[in-house]
Amino acid sequence: MLWTFSPVLVILWIALFVAAIGTISSSVFLVFTLLGAGKFHRDAERQAADAAAVKSLPPVSLLKPVHGFEARLVDNIESFFRQDYPDYEILFAADEEDDAALGVIREIAARYPKIRSRILVTGRPPWPNPPSYSFAKMAEVAAHDILVTSDSDVEVSPNYLREVVPPMLDPKIGMLTCLYRGKNAGGFCSGLDGIGMSVEMSAGVLVANMLVGMKFGLGPTIVARKDSVEKIGGYRVLGDYFSNDFVIGNLIEKAGYRVVLSRHVIDHVVPPMTWRRMWERQVRWAKGTRYSRPKGHFGTVLVFAMPYGILGLIAAGLLGWWQIGAGLLGVAIVNRMIEAVVIGWGVVRDPVARRAPWLYPIRDLLGFCVWTASYLSKKAVWRDSRYELVDGGRIVRTSGGGESGG
Repeated sequence: MLWTFSPVLVILWIALFVAAIGTISSSVFLVFTLLGAGKFHRDAERQAADAAAVKSLPPVSLLKPVHGFEARLVDNIESFFRQDYPDYEILFAADEEDDAALGVIREIAARYPKIRSRILVTGRPPWPNPPSYSFAKMAEVAAHDILVTSDSDVEVSPNYLREVVPPMLDPKIGMLTCLYRGKNAGGFCSGLDGIGMSVEMSAGVLVANMLVGMKFGLGPTIVARKDSVEKIGGYRVLGDYFSNDFVIGNLIEKAGYRVVLSRHVIDHVVPPMTWRRMWERQVRWAKGTRYSRPKGHFGTVLVFAMPYGILGLIAAGLLGWWQIGAGLLGVAIVNRMIEAVVIGWGVVRDPVARRAPWLYPIRDLLGFCVWTASYLSKKAVWRDSRYELVDGGRIVRTSGGGESGG
């Protein structure tokens, strides 16, 4: 033991105290996630009952920006052509005519001649956020009032539109968004990214929905009516933000509409990635959150469990209380595994969360490292472009070209 070194002893006691506080706060958050999951299931039942009472479904326009050939692109695109829905159109937007995704889209569209589809070539986006520019150009020619925007790396089931559209028939609801599960297209790094989507992201959304309601969107699917989009100034107002999904939901809610979380859960395909690419992607998202929701992002430090468990193990152990240290670590591991099963499987039905819940404690530790890194720089990488974030969540492109994909 190090009792004779009083400065070290003080540091160890402080570390143990921080570990205890973190263990308590992450345990409280776990309780909140369980309550949030309960609310989600109750809301889902109500949405299902309301949808069953709808006699006629309105036509809708699907807006989908694309950029290059991505993992499982054929499956992703085809899933939107296979909707069990009476009337809809699909609009695609790419920067350049020779974009690799367009050949895939034309080939799939030819197999579904009854589904109206159209491709727009928009040119190099003049806005820092390329998808927002694509959405704006597609919205200009969209035939229908209800706009369903989604990323190119999303795969949906045939009942997708039947579940996300009915709530939009209520004029008080201006926007709807969906939870998503990470679908690993290959590799350990992609798996860490994917389970973070299924558990960490979903848990945060469920707690926010329970405590304050939905005041933001989730990019893989956002459904809005033209009136609510026009009331906030159109997609142009999103063009300067990384977190354009958060901003559109926030603005629509402030405009007096309700934003709702759908009962439908979609697949967000995670491509095979190197550690560096996965890290840059995670840090980019975290920086976007840091600048768009600074207080909430800072408070996220109290949500993680594994860093406090490890800190408790080290501090208590060096103080001679290895059993207490092991207990703190054990509580953290169990905490994260419960969250993985209840949220990852019980809510978003990710089979990985049920089959390998031990993966999430590793992801939790990675999440803390990403959170820390989000405060180290204002710069971020998005595909082949580099950006700098400024106050309010806006971004300024510093190098590279534009792209429209999700």
